[in-house]
Amino acid sequence: VSDWHRLIPLAWAHVARRTPLREQKRTCASLLCQLATASKGGSLRKVSCVEPRKYVRESECRANVTRYRLEEQRTPVARGVLEREKVISALLDMGFSDIHVNELLSMWPSVPTQQVLDFISELILLGLNPEPVYVAVKKSPELLKLPMMHVRKRSSYLRKLGLGEGKLKTVLLCCPEIFTMPQRDIDGIVGVLREKCLFTVQQVTRILHRCPYVLQEDPGELEYKFQYAYFRMGVKHADVVRTDFLRYSITRIQQRHVFLERLGRYQTPDKKGQTRVPNPLLKDILRVSEAEFLARTACSSAAEFDVFKKLFAREEEEKTESPMPDSERLSVDEEEEEEEEGEE
Repeated sequence: VSDWHRLIPLAWAHVARRTPLREQKRTCASLLCQLATASKGGSLRKVSCVEPRKYVRESECRANVTRYRLEEQRTPVARGVLEREKVISALLDMGFSDIHVNELLSMWPSVPTQQVLDFISELILLGLNPEPVYVAVKKSPELLKLPMMHVRKRSSYLRKLGLGEGKLKTVLLCCPEIFTMPQRDIDGIVGVLREKCLFTVQQVTRILHRCPYVLQEDPGELEYKFQYAYFRMGVKHADVVRTDFLRYSITRIQQRHVFLERLGRYQTPDKKGQTRVPNPLLKDILRVSEAEFLARTACSSAAEFDVFKKLFAREEEEKTESPMPDSERLSVDEEEEEEEEGEE
């Protein structure tokens, strides 16, 4: 109130200069009424011509600060919305549908949308179409959390193996873990195929393309499977690759091969590749169902094959429980060598 009393002369002079003489009395009465009301505890309305300049500036500064803080709070949200819209637009341009885009961005909400776009772009550059990319990511959502440096290194490695230009589609659909597997595990499988099994570079590429499940196998078991095909069944490298032999389990291979062998319908080729009986094709042994195998290839009944599988499983257990001593193993090897020399 004291501040307002000090301002009364200034305010009245200002009002007097702008008010005609006949209206000065009326204006003075209204000002006195406002001051009287304020002195009795009432609220005083703000009059722009009477309010001090410093109070006006302070209120304007407070309004500006409040407005700046509100804009500061809204900026990250606005940036996030703009970034998400850009990512959605880019994914739609790549050929993804609206449903696919929404699911891809909602799988890992904590992952930045730009990281999702970078990973999917890397797969598109490898020659993949949007549909297999979506299926692979849906099957293994952990792919979206991979660092981009790791993804680019793995992509470069897959290109060196020949798994670019669309060949990665089958591998990624069957084994999306190819991006999350440790590098030493992939090197171990590739090393077995090249160094132990002696496949060529082109054959290794075709095996990884057509039989990607070999990447998840134990290197020792993979080597044994090839040795069984090469030495026990007489299958050559080209036939192993052409028939996708390595995609089947060793149990399936042994059961059907030994069953045919004991029926007299399969014989291991000699060194010249000749047999006394015509062996059935590998596709008629492994690719067909069990019913078709028994009806067309083995010409036997399901009951007979079930009995054989039980006996064969028992034989394999006995072999693992009581392995052949080294002395007997050496004698068997010597006998085989003598027989080979006699044949020569």
